[in-house]
Amino acid sequence: MLKKLSLFTILLTLPLSAFADDATQTSEWVLNIRRIGVDWSKTTVKNADYYADSPIQALYAASQDYFKGVGDVVLEYRHDRVKWDNSIFTEYGRTKLAPYNRRPTVSENADKILFSSDYSYDLWDWQGFKFGPMARAQYETEYTPNNMAPRQKIARANAGFAVFDHPIVKDLHISGVYEYDFTYTDYVVNKTAAEFGWRIEYEIMKGVKASTNGYYREYLSFSQYMGTDLERDLLATARLDTNVWGSLTMGPYVQYRYARSREADVPASNLMLGISFNYITKFGLD
Repeated sequence: MLKKLSLFTILLTLPLSAFADDATQTSEWVLNIRRIGVDWSKTTVKNADYYADSPIQALYAASQDYFKGVGDVVLEYRHDRVKWDNSIFTEYGRTKLAPYNRRPTVSENADKILFSSDYSYDLWDWQGFKFGPMARAQYETEYTPNNMAPRQKIARANAGFAVFDHPIVKDLHISGVYEYDFTYTDYVVNKTAAEFGWRIEYEIMKGVKASTNGYYREYLSFSQYMGTDLERDLLATARLDTNVWGSLTMGPYVQYRYARSREADVPASNLMLGISFNYITKFGLD
């Protein structure tokens, strides 16, 4: 598997490295802490026993507490027209439901560890928009498996074209995807897909920034049938960060996940709304 991925990555990057000879000798290393924070939402319902027959559902709802920890850190390298980012993204979230007159239940809403190495080359630069080929290698897993399912383990490679490093459009790409999914060790599945992804940031005013990021992935082929494999997958996040003190921010956020598996007759979705508390900063390492 590692030989396949290594060969695939080399083939992707060969056309890109051909342009490197024309570059001048300037380089920059930056540690970009995109976000280290906590997402929180809470619903407290009191005296629900008095409103069991009320037509107002909110008065007889279950109390809910949702907490999610998030880490998104990138080591960025710029050398003339070359962009090379190495990142780790991790999140873990749980919801506690406390229905009236019943025992509380706890469920996971988010569980993800993603290592990523991204390479882009600036072929054209117009009005601050940089455009060129991109390649990406990723490994995705999780902290704990879901119920009786095994722990997710996926190696992934992308190749395509991207707009990047604009003051607003940080990344906008279209790419082909190859996945080596060894979640089920006895049933390794090779997949191909098409992907559209984005990361956009806009400073509304000093100290207030809106941002959104996500991807849509449509799977095209599978080496064998596994019912839980996804046919399509959408993840979109939007956040409003307001500086409250130094590099500490807070603001509302929304996250939406939509997916459909090969065995399911209907898609599944997950919508989260809440308040996000974050530490966001950059460090130059030169």
